[in-house]
Order: sequence, then structure tokens, then C-alpha cells
Amino acid sequence: MWAPFAATVDLRILGAEERQVPMRGDSTGYFTAEVGGLRAGVRYFYGLNGGEERPDPASRFQPLGVHGPSEIVDPGFEWSDQDWTGLKLDHYVLYELHIGTFSSEGTFEAVIPYLEGLRSLGVTAIEVMPVAQFPGKRNWGYDGVGLFAVQDSYGGPAGLKRLVDACHRRQMALVLDVVYNHLGPEGNYLSRFGPYFTERYRTPWGDAVNFDGPGSDEVRRFLIENALYWVEEFHVDALRLDAVHAIFDYSAVPFLQELGEAVHESAGRSGRPVYVIPESSLNDSRIIRPTDQGGFALDAQWNDDFHHSLRTLITQDLTGYYQDFGRLEHLIKAYREGYVYSGQHSAFRQRRHGNSSKTLPANQFVVFSQNHDQVGNRMLGERLTQLAVFEALKLAAGAVILSPFIPLLFMGEEYGETAPFLYFVSHGEPGLIDAVREGRKREFASFNWMGVPPDPQDEGTFRRSRLNHALAGEGRHRLLRDWYSELLGWRKGHPALAHLSKEQMEVSGEEEGMILVVRRWHRDHEAALCLHLEPRERRTALPLPPGSWYKVLDSGEERWLGPGSSIPEQLSPAQWGIGRMGPFQMVLLSRDEPGAGLAAGRRGTS
Repeated sequence: MWAPFAATVDLRILGAEERQVPMRGDSTGYFTAEVGGLRAGVRYFYGLNGGEERPDPASRFQPLGVHGPSEIVDPGFEWSDQDWTGLKLDHYVLYELHIGTFSSEGTFEAVIPYLEGLRSLGVTAIEVMPVAQFPGKRNWGYDGVGLFAVQDSYGGPAGLKRLVDACHRRQMALVLDVVYNHLGPEGNYLSRFGPYFTERYRTPWGDAVNFDGPGSDEVRRFLIENALYWVEEFHVDALRLDAVHAIFDYSAVPFLQELGEAVHESAGRSGRPVYVIPESSLNDSRIIRPTDQGGFALDAQWNDDFHHSLRTLITQDLTGYYQDFGRLEHLIKAYREGYVYSGQHSAFRQRRHGNSSKTLPANQFVVFSQNHDQVGNRMLGERLTQLAVFEALKLAAGAVILSPFIPLLFMGEEYGETAPFLYFVSHGEPGLIDAVREGRKREFASFNWMGVPPDPQDEGTFRRSRLNHALAGEGRHRLLRDWYSELLGWRKGHPALAHLSKEQMEVSGEEEGMILVVRRWHRDHEAALCLHLEPRERRTALPLPPGSWYKVLDSGEERWLGPGSSIPEQLSPAQWGIGRMGPFQMVLLSRDEPGAGLAAGRRGTS
């Protein structure tokens, strides 16, 4: 136990085998003891300075919550994924979910019955929001304090292993969201043990983690061991790093680089690829550039600029950070390069923002029309289902899924879930509860939203956020799911869409007519995604090269509950590109004649 802030440490074993074992300290701040005869299920505390009892900072299980004793677990598990070799990054189709609200049970086990349906939809990777032990039973997971302890109310470490194993049996990857930029406020006892935090920097969520000050070597080691714990003991396929812009680190070898190298070395030993995918608001390409280009060599990153560009065109919401977007040219640049802000002035930030991502590969960007942040950080947690018309929902799905980037879906969006995803907590400290309530009110000030946010502490706020999976079989919800299935089938089955490349792509657009065309090709195959991003009909000439094009998917057709489409099944050389585009209509065209066998990956509608 690394505890340089403690003069003495003793191990306090509870229950029938109760005893107190003094630990021997050394000059580096480590305390050690060797204790025999213990078994899984035994609980214990660490006693600091002969007094206060605290859970193990590296506890594997906290069955009584963040303040209770740690429990010894048996790490053994009968894995059935020996044949699992992982997925190439190009093949990832991410599905982000929150364990507590995905099902009525709110457990890892309860997700497993839905995996087959997600796999048949076209999802290849489940992305699980943070599961490190947090206070109470209700939380997004970003208030975790037991970084090695899997949340007890979700099913603990055994439950997570069963979910990962079930994914691998279906040839699906599992991505785990981890939080290294801060820890939650309640039950956070690390500062009692050592210099885990620093006052030199501040995050929006409290004290910054000490990545570059005195004692930071052991802090970094603690977090890197945590990353390897998920990869090696739980067979996790990728780590999504939360908000790395809040990791303040001026060391010569940055923590993020060191973390990526450790994970990749571990992956090399396991014989399967493991990826590190950060979230960052910096628009700094160094995070994912190779080390020989001065980068940290992480594998991919979330791209908020793509979301903001698409979202503002669909909803016309230009409040808060959306004020930097709202023109077709923004979405065009997002398709062409990745970042929209690559050094120009940002009105929201009141300064220049970002650097260029133009030369970075397409498969280094994760794009989405919804995620937990963009839904849950609205005051009322509205999904796009409540903010946009049905035609726009279909267009948004096509814009994301048929992009050259890695698509991410947020749980329930594929069938148009109507339940909100609200912010919820179950803290036990009255002062902290009040602070969270007031903090949520302040966060919404720049968006000019009227009213009072739902109470995060109220259990009803949590219950309202649960998915209603029954909707997926009803009316337009079922049809929307079929639409997602069709899009994902074409993404996999058409060579030009399956090949993720910015170089083999041409993006053109007409700001006045709000028409955007993304033309992609690979070898002898070519496809064109045509998006009409306004709520009215317009006659236009699609900017496509002359020649025969065949329509393979059209959101305006009546079979997709569209208003009808005037786009012909074949655009001949003589009349190429002329058509009437309906409100928020999306059309997919291909150079290949129908029946050419390109739809092998396509899933028929039910």
C-alpha cells in the first residue's frame, strides 16, 4: 500500500477472522504485510495513523458502498473467449449504454439478452459508461472513487466479466469508459494516503489529479495499472478516456503517451488489438498523432465538431457552444478533415481554437448525432427524438453511419427512444446534494433554457431515464430501427462505404440550397451520400460526376414513412443529378448496378 502521507498503516481484517496486522513501511512510502489463510469474501479496511479506517484505494469490490470495507475477490473466471482475436478499428460500430438505465434491472447480466439484437442490427462494439464504484446506486459513473472496484449495484466484477465474455462469444467488442481526470467528491479518500491531487490546477469537477508534481510517478503508476487491470483481467477491448482536456500535465513524457504505450504493449502480449480512445475538447491533433510526429499515439478520439455541425443544421439551436456552428460549410469541413475549428476564432471561447486534423486518417475519429453528454447535459435530457422531425432523425442516422468515420450510437436512438436521459446521483451528504443541484442550474445559464432542472437526487429522475425497449417493435419506432439496420448493412456491404478514407472521398455542398454530397470510392466501386439539410422541398442539381448512378436507399420513400420521392431509380448520363429533394431527405447512390452483389452485408427489413 502506497501511503506516504501516513506515519503508520495497519490492515484490519473484519468478521470471524478479525485481526489487526501492522504493516511495515519503507522510505518510498510503501507499506507491506504478508497475511495467510484469507479467502474470497473476507472484508478489510486500512487503518491510518492508528485511527481512521479507510477502504483500499485499489479495492476490487465494495459491496457496502464507497465508505464501507473492501472485499477480497477471487479473480478466477471461466472465460469462453479463447478464439476471440478482436476487431480492426475500421470495423467498430459503437453503441454507448448506461448499465443502470439500459434495463429495468440495471445490471450487467440484464444487458446480455439484448446483445443478439444489437449484433443483428449491425453493432460491433458495446461502449459501457463508467463502472468504477460510485456513491449510492444511481450515477452516470463519472463520480467514481473506487477505480478498481466494479460497481456493486451493477453486479460487481463477476457480472462485468460475464458481459464481456458474452460480447466476445458474439464476435462483439466491449469498450469501457474510464475517468482519470478527476475523482468524485464523496468517498474520495485518496488524499489521505498520498499526493494523488494537486492545487496547482483545477478541473470543473474539483481537485486536479497530480500528473506532473512531486509524487506523481506513483500516481501515474496507479492509473496505468488500473488501465491494464481492465484490459488484462476483464479482457476489455478498448478504453474510452473521459475528458482528457482536464488532464493537466507538463511532463516531458506525458501521462497519456505513457498510458497508450502500456496498453499497446499489453495488447501485443495478448495477441489481440486494444485501443485507447480519448474524449477531448481541445481539437489538438497531437493526442492521436504518432510519436514520431510529436504526438501521444492514441488510437482515435471523439469528434464533437461533427456532432455540433450536424446538430445545429437539424435543430437550428445556436445557444451555448453551438453558437460556433450552424452553417453547411462547418459540416463540409467536418467530413473533409475531422475538426471544424483548426486554429480560427471561436466566438464561444472568445479565442482561436484547435489545430489541423486534415492529414489524420478517417478511422481516428468517432462521430455521432447523440451521446450521453449531448443528451444528458441538456436541462431536460431530451433526445433528438424530441427535438427533430422524423425525416431529420433518418437523415442524422445516415450522416453518421455512412460517414468515413467510426460511428457511435447512443442507447435507444436506433428506434427513437422517447425517455429522456437525465442527470442523476444518489449522494449521501446533504451539502454535496445541494451543491450538485446549484451547479446544474449554473451550467445551463449560457443556453438560456427556461425552468428548473429535474432534481438529480430524486430517484424518479433516474427512473424516467430508463429505456422502454418495447417501443422498438411499434409503428414508426420499428421502422426507424429497420432504417438503422439498412444503413449499417450498406456501410458493411458496399466496398466504397466499408473503406474508411478521407483521401478517397470528395465532399461538395451548396450553402444556399443546403445540399451536401459525400462521394466515396474504393477500387472500382463508388457511392454518393446526398443530404438535404433544410425543412422544405427544393429542386436542385446534385453535384455528381456525369454517368449512370443507381439509387439504393432513399429516406423520402413512402416505405420509410417519407412524403414520397422524385429521385428516379437510375440517374442516366443525360439527366444526371436533377431532382427534387424533400425536407431533410437523404439519398444513397451507387455506380454499381443493382444485383451486383454489393449488398451482401445488408440486413433486410422486417
